[in-house]
Amino acid sequence: MIDETIAEIREMQTHSSSVVAVKATRALSDLLGRDHATVEEFERDLERNASALKRANPSHASLFNAMETVLVNVVDRKDSVEEAKSLLDEVIDRVVEDVQQGKSRAARNAAPTFEDGETFLIHDFSSTVLEAVEGAASDGTYLTAYVTEARPRFLGRKTARRLAGVDRVEPHLVVDGACGTFLPECDRVVLGMDCIVDDTLYNRVGTFPIIATANYLDVPVTVVGSAAKIVDDGFVFQNEFRPPAEISLEPIEDVEIENPAYDATPVELIDEVITDNGVENL
Repeated sequence: MIDETIAEIREMQTHSSSVVAVKATRALSDLLGRDHATVEEFERDLERNASALKRANPSHASLFNAMETVLVNVVDRKDSVEEAKSLLDEVIDRVVEDVQQGKSRAARNAAPTFEDGETFLIHDFSSTVLEAVEGAASDGTYLTAYVTEARPRFLGRKTARRLAGVDRVEPHLVVDGACGTFLPECDRVVLGMDCIVDDTLYNRVGTFPIIATANYLDVPVTVVGSAAKIVDDGFVFQNEFRPPAEISLEPIEDVEIENPAYDATPVELIDEVITDNGVENL
């Protein structure tokens, strides 16, 4: 089960990092059915598999934090295999619930920050931001959203389609390069996040130029996401470079196509970060 999950996680490059973290954490339950002669053997097996799951998608801080949380709460805690496995079972359930509920709590904290008649710009597809927008709209708030396509995989189109189905929200789909044209019409930028490591926000490529332009135009920037995506130390972000075919189906002679999945933005350019804990002080 764990080997299959590792293979799946390697392919989950466009999925929410929270979804990846939950899938990896649940996969550790496979260890509960294995035979271990000693608690030390069980803990070594747990550490080895948690490390392998972390390496399967090294750009996801939520995955890193989930595996670290499991290890901290299980290793060196019990004296018998049976007790250690029972504890692992409990910790898996708790970590999964924290990851899943963290997104919803962050969305609930962000929803009241939307003001009636507000116009905002959103990039990429963030289920947490969308949940916040839906929550604000259900409370009677009318909103206008400028949605960037999020090239090259066009995940912004998915965002626009979902917003089109939300009452009181008027979505506009624009190409990424047009953000400077529409930002002056916006009250703020509202984005999700892949992770924040130290003083850097890592998010879908195209985030940095949007935030930098917003900063120049004095348009506030709000980032929304689970606190599990904020890492102080121990995690080194590794960017993904996706297939060139996403940019050009046909090879271009003497041209090397670069297709990074994420870019890096200094957090000093961000006005506020809203998580399940409230507004974070970074």
